[in-house]
Amino acid sequence: MTADGTRPGKGSIGEILRAARDKGKAAVYCVVGAGNGGLSMAGHLGIMGFEVRLYNRTDSKLAAVRWRGGIEVEGAVEGFGPVALATSDMAAAIEGADVVMVATPSTAHRSLARLMAGSLVDGQVVVLNPGRTGGALEFRKALFDSGLVARPVLAEAQTFIYASRVVSRQRGHIFRVKNGVPLAALPSYWTPPVLGILDQAFPQFVAGGNVLATSMENIGAIFHPALTILNAGWIEATGGDFDYYSQGITPSVAVILQRMDDERLAVARALGVRSVSAREWLYLSYDSSGADLYEAIRNTSSYVGIKAPSTIDHRYISEDVPMSLVPISSIGSMLRVPTPTIDMIVELGSILHGRDYASEGRTVERLGIAGLSVRQIHSLVFDPDGPVGADYEEATDE
Repeated sequence: MTADGTRPGKGSIGEILRAARDKGKAAVYCVVGAGNGGLSMAGHLGIMGFEVRLYNRTDSKLAAVRWRGGIEVEGAVEGFGPVALATSDMAAAIEGADVVMVATPSTAHRSLARLMAGSLVDGQVVVLNPGRTGGALEFRKALFDSGLVARPVLAEAQTFIYASRVVSRQRGHIFRVKNGVPLAALPSYWTPPVLGILDQAFPQFVAGGNVLATSMENIGAIFHPALTILNAGWIEATGGDFDYYSQGITPSVAVILQRMDDERLAVARALGVRSVSAREWLYLSYDSSGADLYEAIRNTSSYVGIKAPSTIDHRYISEDVPMSLVPISSIGSMLRVPTPTIDMIVELGSILHGRDYASEGRTVERLGIAGLSVRQIHSLVFDPDGPVGADYEEATDE
């Protein structure tokens, strides 16, 4: 129950969301993160006519945006997007925003939740772009750990809506806007009104069922870490001077990716979640067809020209191993589903970076689901205000 005794989705929060959706006025957006994704998203929103605030932890990276008053976008989207405020002050950035679009590496989610907890208000929509694996669950737990009083609405996207890169501090390049990106709210009955708010700017977002489904369809978990690790020699020898996907994924590499994808799908089934395969995802996102994963990747024209990382000290390992692969492995272990290929990549990434990603990453403990049955996990996702949800909130206060 909410603080005023009404059920979220049927009382105060539901009314706030419906009012925001139906008010006929463009939503105010705050984009968190001025990197490859956030810079392009903020610029695109400005081009579309929305009021935009841009937050970045390092203030010096915002100087060019403030000087120009906005962001230049090129590629699939062209134009200049005004930015009303560019700041490193989180409270100022999200004040008055209807939607907070988090577009940072998922390794920052926990710390961002702590920064936001005291400033969020009832009905404010926070979207993780993307959540990676378990993002909404981890973010929610971190908010409660930080003493959250308000009732914001948390949602996560299955993947980032663009393939994009930073060109300069105030210019972004969008290679492609994806055809459709599943998005789910926590709890899932808030998904329709959240989509209603986002639709004016991003009709590409579609209902993703629930956050278990969007998390388990984290295809970056399959494409990024293993591809970087298996091409480590080529990356170090050339500084990443080759096409990451069209050249880096050979038939042999694709075999490893396929095995990892099979393990991901097995964990999803154990969770009671229907998840698309990596090959299906390429078709749905980019219209890429193929008899197998290798062919589908080769037929993805949007990947042509995307260069490999210049070093193995890259977020494709430092982010995607602990935030994407570790939770799949940890959930698999809890549900007794073996993930040997995924575990191997986690171990190799840990060796290369001199870290222990298996313990540092998003384990079931950090997601707040350790020891829960599949039924209890679904109860938490569908109705956090039910008995399991209440127990969960109580546990996060310890």
